[in-house]
Amino acid sequence: MTTSSRVVLITGGSRGLGRNAALALAGDGADIVITYRSQADAAAEVVQQVQALGRRALALPLDVADSSAFPAFATQLRDALQQWGVSGLQGLLNNAGEGLYAPIAETTEAQFDHAVAVHLKGPYFLTQALLPLIAEGGRILNVSSGLARFSLPGSSAYAMMKGGIEVFTRYLAKELGARGITANTLAPGAIETDFGGGRVRDDAQMNAMVSSITALGRPGLPDDIGPVVVALLSPSTGWVNAQRVEASGGMFV
Repeated sequence: MTTSSRVVLITGGSRGLGRNAALALAGDGADIVITYRSQADAAAEVVQQVQALGRRALALPLDVADSSAFPAFATQLRDALQQWGVSGLQGLLNNAGEGLYAPIAETTEAQFDHAVAVHLKGPYFLTQALLPLIAEGGRILNVSSGLARFSLPGSSAYAMMKGGIEVFTRYLAKELGARGITANTLAPGAIETDFGGGRVRDDAQMNAMVSSITALGRPGLPDDIGPVVVALLSPSTGWVNAQRVEASGGMFV
């Protein structure tokens, strides 16, 4: 695996942490494929920004809640990589997701099922579909949440899915170890993006609360997370495996 030939796929790469990760990885020498669900213009802008850094980039539509579409997506991705003259991926970042804020007493079955589709079933079966395309010695990074470690009212369903992703990651590491593929989990804390309607960024009371429980005294920024993604997907960090890495500035320590 050489820096000049690295290709990383990022789900949900048109905005927020996915966009930041794409640019950080491109700056580190990786070619980038991002997926997007509805924001084609934003995805095209990320492609242009990656290309401005001298790397190749491609945006493909994908709804991670629709697992029936994954085999066709894998074929489309394989064909695109062949056009680049490469046979597979060196990195997969399962990042796509959305917030769900509701007390247990008010969470509907439909909300819960959708959370399963997006945050648990989606990454599981997308990764399965892409396994033949992940190169020997490749890297898989799944995005979890600080909410899988600590508890805040109103986040039970979302946090449960992220807890499941952390278990899934350990099993990936165990089952793919013979191929030299590592799997780790990145758990960001509260980050100022438009995730969840921009609550952390735009709600002054929420922002102040996060600042008060974080050792570094502020919420995270996307630029705090990109370098961590680069490190965990780097060819040089292959001995880090089956780990949960929290990048939260020290929330609830």
